[in-house]
Amino acid sequence: MPEQRLKEAATEIFKAGIKAVDPGTCIGKNMHLVNDQLQIQDMTIPLTKTGKLYVVGMGKASAAMAAAVESLLGDRISDGLIITKYGHARPLKRCRVLQAAHPVPDANGIAAAQALIDLVSTADPDDLILCLISGGGSALSPAPVPAINLQDKQTLTRLLLDCGATIHEINTVRKHLSRIKGGQLCRYANKARLISLILSDVIGDDLDIIASGTTVPDSGTFADCMRIVQGYGLEQSLPPPVSDYLVQGCAGQVRETPKPGDPEFDRVSNHIVGCLGDALLAAEEKAQNLGFFSLLLTSTIHGEAREVAKVLASIGQEVGNRHRPLAPPACILSGGETTVTLRGNGLGGRNMELALAAGLELSGMQNTVLLSAGTDGTDGPTDAAGAFASGSTVDRAEKKRISAQEFLARNDSYHFFKQIDELLITGPTGTNVMDIQILLILEHSLRP
Repeated sequence: MPEQRLKEAATEIFKAGIKAVDPGTCIGKNMHLVNDQLQIQDMTIPLTKTGKLYVVGMGKASAAMAAAVESLLGDRISDGLIITKYGHARPLKRCRVLQAAHPVPDANGIAAAQALIDLVSTADPDDLILCLISGGGSALSPAPVPAINLQDKQTLTRLLLDCGATIHEINTVRKHLSRIKGGQLCRYANKARLISLILSDVIGDDLDIIASGTTVPDSGTFADCMRIVQGYGLEQSLPPPVSDYLVQGCAGQVRETPKPGDPEFDRVSNHIVGCLGDALLAAEEKAQNLGFFSLLLTSTIHGEAREVAKVLASIGQEVGNRHRPLAPPACILSGGETTVTLRGNGLGGRNMELALAAGLELSGMQNTVLLSAGTDGTDGPTDAAGAFASGSTVDRAEKKRISAQEFLARNDSYHFFKQIDELLITGPTGTNVMDIQILLILEHSLRP
């Protein structure tokens, strides 16, 4: 059956993209040890003139990144601490690994963030801190200001996630309620040299947004936070301590996050070692090797998942029927991070929501398959990376008396795809560079 072969091909293409941004590969390309010289991109650090070497990190890919760093530096590492998501840990020899919740923070995250602060605070000016940062780091290392407790932080996080705020907006607010985000971790480093290696999971690879820019000057302000809150109509829903703190910040009564030019960053450098673009280029190469004509459409997909689904489905129809913008067999690649505005109480993630909406748009369209999946291997609070949609998705569901429209209405994409066996389950991949959509099209029988 062509559809099954297309699903297998889409899976191969997705895995090729994942392999290209494996943390070991990314670290190996960007960091080398030559005698006692540590080379990081265009920087050279003489380790003989360096005191202690610390390795810290936060994010879904941080444990895998640390494993690569340990393989290179071994017992040169004096101490280390890594914070990652439950299920994404791996054994390390020189670094402690602590696990916490994502996307809504928990008490273990609070404790882990404090342990991170404590470790960084032991550094001296002649020491070197390597900080390994990847997506998810914000939720995994919550260090709220004293006026705000964990419950306040959890409520705020859920409000921002449920209203459809972008990651740029969410992290702008997070930074101003934290003791370490928005470059504030550097305040604890006692002028030690701090070098961050960053796996990007945000559109545009904005350094101050990835994991809320823990070691990066912050371009946002309390006024920006207030505009975001008001723009989504959240003023009356915020926990009072959060609202009060933002008001105080706008009035200049609490300290702003450090800005570009702040002396806290005199000995800090930040380096992106992997991003979505790398994954998409590798995926495109794999598609071509499988015999598809390819088009890398964009690495900046954003907006409501349901609306993005309509656009991708329409492209699939144009390719299959009219051979534009390229002829079948075709592979259209895109990536980025969509949003979902919650309307129901179902279970799912932005990739499965996109796939379910696409399934409705593709209904009856032969020889077309769409895979949307998260490169970290998890989509929302589920065990799935994403899901497949095709011209037969709705039909197969109806034969089981399942309504795609009803499941979409209550944001229950996970249970929809589970019942028709169209989930992609990879387990944690060890990396995280946002989402990938793979649209495969053969000749449509409806072509004029």
